[in-house]
Amino acid sequence: MSLNIRRARPGEAGLVLAFIRELAEYEKLSHEVEATEAMIEEALFADDPRLFCAIAEWNGEPAGFAVWFLNFSTFNGRYGIYLEDLYVRPPHRGRGLGKALLVYLAKQCVENGWSRLQWAVLDWNAPSIAFYRSLGAVMLDDWTLCRVAGPALTRLAGSQS
Repeated sequence: MSLNIRRARPGEAGLVLAFIRELAEYEKLSHEVEATEAMIEEALFADDPRLFCAIAEWNGEPAGFAVWFLNFSTFNGRYGIYLEDLYVRPPHRGRGLGKALLVYLAKQCVENGWSRLQWAVLDWNAPSIAFYRSLGAVMLDDWTLCRVAGPALTRLAGSQS
């Protein structure tokens, strides 16, 4: 049995989108997926990509993924990674793939002098919360995630400053 973590390759946007759809189904958010294969291809493989993806393979078979982008801390003056999605297919869970993907991202941070790796987790996802805590993640209960999207985003963009 072998595990390999590698960067997603051009032409694999369909695979990445399949992982996104599986994750959305698990999180009961399938109705929110608007991404297309072309959108994912452009985001990951443009000349100056701002989105990155790692694929976890188990015995050569795609088994999980992590999608991330860089963020920046003005307080410490350094970049970090914001993990947008982490997903391991059910038949491959319990084999260390999720941890291997997080180790891969932590190494990216350390090797590049970036200050942190952060992400959000749904509050009902107790198994993931316990797993993240076991790796040293701290739940930032004093912070609330904010989002403006859809019609609210359009209204805000049209507001007078």
